[in-house]
Amino acid sequence: MAGGCRSGDPAAFSARPPGWRLAAALLMLLAAGRGAQALYFHIGETEKRCFIEEIPDETMVIGNYRTQLWDKQSEAFLPSTPGLGMFVEVKDPYGKMVLSRQYGSEGRFTFTSHTPGEHQICLHSNSTRMALFAGGKLYREERFRMTSESTNQRVLWWSIAQTIILILTGIWQMRHLKSFFEAKKLV
Repeated sequence: MAGGCRSGDPAAFSARPPGWRLAAALLMLLAAGRGAQALYFHIGETEKRCFIEEIPDETMVIGNYRTQLWDKQSEAFLPSTPGLGMFVEVKDPYGKMVLSRQYGSEGRFTFTSHTPGEHQICLHSNSTRMALFAGGKLYREERFRMTSESTNQRVLWWSIAQTIILILTGIWQMRHLKSFFEAKKLV
């Protein structure tokens, strides 16, 4: 879904996600008497999911959420790990940031609308920590970065070793040539 979806639209995705996925259940309560609306959806590790909600002026919005990891091998949701969490951003109708905060794996976020209109609520996981704490595989980019840093460090040490070897060889050659010329009485 490009751009997000309205919370009145059906937003439950029942298809089993491939690989490691993040399932998040989000319950948004609008205190202005509109009742409760619940969404259940899957988010990929690096995916960002946004919802657009028409919220009246001076309305307190409470969002409860729970995150779980989908294990491809066991085809089941795993319990939350300590490093797993959600990052929540809320923008008002004018694009002004109302809320931008990191939360744990299960909890609640609240904000109060100060202007009426369509508010954008975006959620995404803190996926870098998630994989490390969950014992899963590193993401390709991080693995590549670690390989590059390791290679760069080895190249640096090899260059230093070559420089030291060249300097020592030069010193040895000068002493050897000096003693050779002294022995032949050319110097």
